[in-house]
Amino acid sequence: MHATAIIDPSAEISADAEIGPYCIIGPGVTIGARTRLMAHVYLEGKLAIGEDNLFYPYSSCGVAPQDKKYKGEASETRIGNRNSIREFVTIHRGTGGGGMITSIGDGNLLMAYVHIAHDVTIHSNTILANGVTFAGHVIVEDYANIGGLSAIHQFCRIGRHAMVGSYSVIKQNVLPYSITASDHHVEVYGANRIGLERRGFGPEAIEALQNAFRILTRAGLNTTQALARIEEEVPQTDEVRELLDSIRNSKCGFIK
Repeated sequence: MHATAIIDPSAEISADAEIGPYCIIGPGVTIGARTRLMAHVYLEGKLAIGEDNLFYPYSSCGVAPQDKKYKGEASETRIGNRNSIREFVTIHRGTGGGGMITSIGDGNLLMAYVHIAHDVTIHSNTILANGVTFAGHVIVEDYANIGGLSAIHQFCRIGRHAMVGSYSVIKQNVLPYSITASDHHVEVYGANRIGLERRGFGPEAIEALQNAFRILTRAGLNTTQALARIEEEVPQTDEVRELLDSIRNSKCGFIK
């Protein structure tokens, strides 16, 4: 612990953690082994941070949300293991209206200026590029990749292995395994083929997804018709079934 760090006596910090210059750690903060705060990091509880995380300068985590309904309830923030939190990232704790928890899983990369609002759930192995901004109550599933300066509306869900292009404004759910991006408006451009190949998906699984997306977005069918045709014509792999379930269970609609 650097001599210039200010640490509340009630904070629980592993002996293997590293606290750099000018960091401020408030009460109710727990930090796991080998987590490193480089410098000028601000942490406020109730906040639990796991092992092997790296916080870059001027990031802040666990502070009160920017939600006018928040009345000081004892909500919390949870961060897993092996996350990289880059410069000026802001992560706000949960609220009584959203489950009381903001959570981040394992192995995520949050690039500079990412904002994680109250009651957001980030699963694991995601990449959130510079300036990505989440409103409250968003869910981001495993291996999602969101391009820089994108804005995600509250209560939206970003599906597994989805790629969202830079500068996108997301107002509905993003389907798993999709490439979703904005040109003049946001739309699906097919399966995230390259990303899936890199993650070890075989050609049969990728081709089935590509055919499903083609029927869904290019066949001139409404959603009900498209789902029926996908079930009839496309091999029902685990990934295709997950895609269909995501569409059927989408409460706020999905980007097509």
